Amino acid sequence: MRYVYPFSAIVGQEEMKKGLLLNAINPRLSGILIRGEKGTAKSTAVRALAALLPEIEVVADCPFSCDPEDVTTMCVRCRQRREAGEELPRQRRKMRVVELPVSATEDRVVGTLDIERAIKKGEKHFEPGILAQANRGILYVDEVNLLDDHVVDVLLDSAAMGVNTVEREGVSFTHPASFILVGTMNPEEGELRPQLLDRFGLCVNIAGVTDPELRVEIIKRRAAFEENPQEFIRKWEKEEEKLRQQIVTAKELLPRVEISEEILYLIAKIAIEMGVDGHRADLVMMKAAKTMAALAGRTQVTEEDVKESANLALLHRMRRKPFQEMEMDHEKLQVIMGGAHAHRRN
Repeated sequence: MRYVYPFSAIVGQEEMKKGLLLNAINPRLSGILIRGEKGTAKSTAVRALAALLPEIEVVADCPFSCDPEDVTTMCVRCRQRREAGEELPRQRRKMRVVELPVSATEDRVVGTLDIERAIKKGEKHFEPGILAQANRGILYVDEVNLLDDHVVDVLLDSAAMGVNTVEREGVSFTHPASFILVGTMNPEEGELRPQLLDRFGLCVNIAGVTDPELRVEIIKRRAAFEENPQEFIRKWEKEEEKLRQQIVTAKELLPRVEISEEILYLIAKIAIEMGVDGHRADLVMMKAAKTMAALAGRTQVTEEDVKESANLALLHRMRRKPFQEMEMDHEKLQVIMGGAHAHRRN
């Protein structure tokens, strides 16, 4: 049996953990890109998140793991079976982490259609790919910057739309592909094109922990986990359950979260003054701020939610000069928010 390190036991890397939790609560955030050097708990955090999340109920014999209760997100076959009055077989299981190899081809990712069978017999035969496996799970793409640009484009399209459509020789097949997209990369090995960067909802820069006390705590916890994983997991189970319940509550609360006109103007002002292109940043900031409020157990978005969301939503969208490091200008953000606050007081 493979033991998974508990999410709540990860030391530091608060921005990364928050970004992952926000995507777990609201997959419509279009994923998160984690940029950082090797050995900074990136893959540990992704697997820990999957283990932390509540079990899901799936149609037992469906290759897309359809939700037996939600007809709006079902694949065509499950919907037809349900409409015909068939009782769909069910099972409960943990959420999957599907890893995408760097060498993956487009066919391996999206799946393949048997064109010959479609032409000769008029039957659509679809061989599911990685996106089918990832539906209702986590799609983990390590070294996303080394993938073929076209494959990254396909992944980001599916992450945004929640469906995957395969078209070959006039024959098409569509299936649900709603997943939490987590991309990781080491910037020393090359960057993603700005057009692709912008398509990731959130982005964090992470580095190794430099505080000696925290580093010692990392060593102690890791050693304890390796020595006796069952005992270590048991020790952290109360914290894990607390976080699990927080996620469940936030998911239920999210549709009821409201955002005022005033806060929307603040979001627009931040996007303009921080120098970002297009409108995607504004939309992601709004969605992230609402999710942040739900995570905190509130139904009203605050300025603090916006500030925290800006840190995650703008890092990879601000205009940069050639060879300029990707970093967030926290001082400028503080000035913008302070100015907006003063303007409202007057």
